[in-house]
Amino acid sequence: MHEKKAPQLRFEGFDQDWELRKLGEEVDIFDGTHQTPKYTKSGVKFVSVENINTLETKKYISNKAYEKEYSKKQAEKNDILMTRIGDIGTAKVIENDEPLAYYVTLALFKPKEINSNFLVWIISSPEVQRNIWKRTLHIAFPKKINLGEINQVELMIPKKEEQKKIGVFFKQLSDTITLHQRKIESLKQMKKGFLQQLFPEKGENIPKLRFTDFEGEWEQRKLGDLSSVAMNKRIFKNQTSENGEVPFFKIGTFGSYPDAFISRELFEEYKSKYPYPEVGDILISASGSIGRTVVYQGEDEYFQDSNIVWLKHNGRLDNKFLKQFYSIVKWQGLEGSTIKRLYNKNILDTNISVPALDEQNKLGAFFEQLDDTTALHQRKLDQLNKLKTAFLQKMFI
Repeated sequence: MHEKKAPQLRFEGFDQDWELRKLGEEVDIFDGTHQTPKYTKSGVKFVSVENINTLETKKYISNKAYEKEYSKKQAEKNDILMTRIGDIGTAKVIENDEPLAYYVTLALFKPKEINSNFLVWIISSPEVQRNIWKRTLHIAFPKKINLGEINQVELMIPKKEEQKKIGVFFKQLSDTITLHQRKIESLKQMKKGFLQQLFPEKGENIPKLRFTDFEGEWEQRKLGDLSSVAMNKRIFKNQTSENGEVPFFKIGTFGSYPDAFISRELFEEYKSKYPYPEVGDILISASGSIGRTVVYQGEDEYFQDSNIVWLKHNGRLDNKFLKQFYSIVKWQGLEGSTIKRLYNKNILDTNISVPALDEQNKLGAFFEQLDDTTALHQRKLDQLNKLKTAFLQKMFI
């Protein structure tokens, strides 16, 4: 299986063959406590599978219980924890000296000579993941891998200097990914705060926070006072094909990739004769994930009638403002209801608090900028995750 002696991609200056080893030769392996612990308000942090990505938890056990249960298998800085029950094969390096208690769902690796950062990433590589999967007890529920099998997991490893170089590279890549994840989370929290401050609370006519030069109360209206619901003309299944000229989005593919198409001729005819969105209109899903929105960008595409709708408002509402309103809207008749559909009546009877158009414009532009910044970081994060996947395939054997 392991005929290759070097990875596809390698740092300059390294040319020696990698060696086939077993994980049990490189680390001492321990499992966590089998007992459900007695939790305390403070003491030693207690982690399980759900904490593996950050090793952060709000569960603690007493120092006395820790000393008793973990006297021979205490987790230390540069040790590695790996999930071994349920979600199997996710590993994390312990990066500080703080004591850490761990449940049986995790295995602790104490490296002998192998570099910790290298080890945690080779565990994530496709070949080692396949090896772990092969040794997992799949008939058990939840799935698990026994310590004896973990000991037998095969690794191809280089000399120490190359291990260190690879470990540092992946650590930096991982830290950059974490940085973008935190930035995205921070921007989402910021937006949530601004939505609460810049839109009036229920029963109020003025928001807590406002751009300068704007005053006066916001108007309480129903969406039906300012707009009407529009949708494309019905398309029947026999009018669609699996590959054609113009994408036809159904509720299941809305905001994603189409799996049906209509002819150019039918599209041009229906577009000229029947309602069709204008650039910037906010399309709304009226079934499935109710209230999901997609901004129509002007592409040639068609949408499933009654399941995908938009508001025709003749410029009385700013679309960018409307998009943000949709993110906090309470649809009339749907609160506490088991109805899984948004009917035209629900939309038109929904209350909206609106300022003058120029204030709508200002708010819409502000939130669009915030959304664009978040999307930029999300794209960067997606690229970094793709890079990580590619490097894991090419930098290990």
